[in-house]
Amino acid sequence: MERIGIIGGGAWGTALAQTARRGGRTALLWAREPEVVEAINARHENPLFLPGLALDPAIAATADPARLVRESDAVLAVAPSQFLRPTLSLFAPHWPADLPLVICAKGIENGTLALMTEVAEQTLPGRPIAVLSGPTFAAEVARGLPTAVTLACKDAALGPKLVAALGTRSFRPYLSDDPVGAEVGGAVKNVLAIACGIVAGKGLGDNARAALITRGLAEIVRLALARGGRAETLMGLSGLGDLILTATSTQSRNFSVGLALGQGRPLADILSGKSSVAEGVFSAGATVALAQRHGIEMPIAQAVDAVVNRGAGTEAAIETLLARPFRSE
Repeated sequence: MERIGIIGGGAWGTALAQTARRGGRTALLWAREPEVVEAINARHENPLFLPGLALDPAIAATADPARLVRESDAVLAVAPSQFLRPTLSLFAPHWPADLPLVICAKGIENGTLALMTEVAEQTLPGRPIAVLSGPTFAAEVARGLPTAVTLACKDAALGPKLVAALGTRSFRPYLSDDPVGAEVGGAVKNVLAIACGIVAGKGLGDNARAALITRGLAEIVRLALARGGRAETLMGLSGLGDLILTATSTQSRNFSVGLALGQGRPLADILSGKSSVAEGVFSAGATVALAQRHGIEMPIAQAVDAVVNRGAGTEAAIETLLARPFRSE
């Protein structure tokens, strides 16, 4: 696996291209935006999504799906979760039967309530699939700062090959055979990060944020178990690790959205003009619907959904949580 393809020219896709080059692999990135393709090929930068960072000159970009799969030994899909299905559909006619796909998008598809691996299995049936997830800020990965992630794959032969292809001294994949657990952790932590941002924006203190993180992790575990994942997966990088990072830093898009909501700004104003996607806004409703389908309680996710999708005020959502009956941990 010497040739790494990346579907998605945003910050995370660009950072993964940098990582591939740092590991001595070739990196070919597919982007929908012509200006991104031009900037990477001509000036070795991505000012739209990773401004101020000089890219490895050997990173190439293309807008041709056929070229991307033709020149890759493994492909990382980094398109936002709600656009993964139509994006992969562009590549499906060209995709070889044995070309591995690594899902790097975090979310639950609205409407279908499908996890991203399920979206991939439906659009690219029979292809080898893995999941890459964990606590990762794109700018830090692009700069080569130390990062650890989960690489989850049910194929016992494919997983180690992907770890060897993607791992570097500063980018350390830890192998798992639980893609469902890794996916649920990556999707739901974005929703919970909005809740933690609201708490910070309203000045409710670090105790409240610690409580939200802890009880939020319990919600993630319940949903993962209902979908066939394992609780121990959520104690690792793709669960607790990702949740801590996303729920405690203003670098997090989802935490920043919640922070602004807690300070009283309307959601439409917060999202307007942003080139990056706060996945938790789009995954909140799907998370709650999926929990209801499986008959499990996720009150924090429900509170976020009420705020971002149902017009509830942040104070009313917090009051609803605080009014819940006492229970055993």
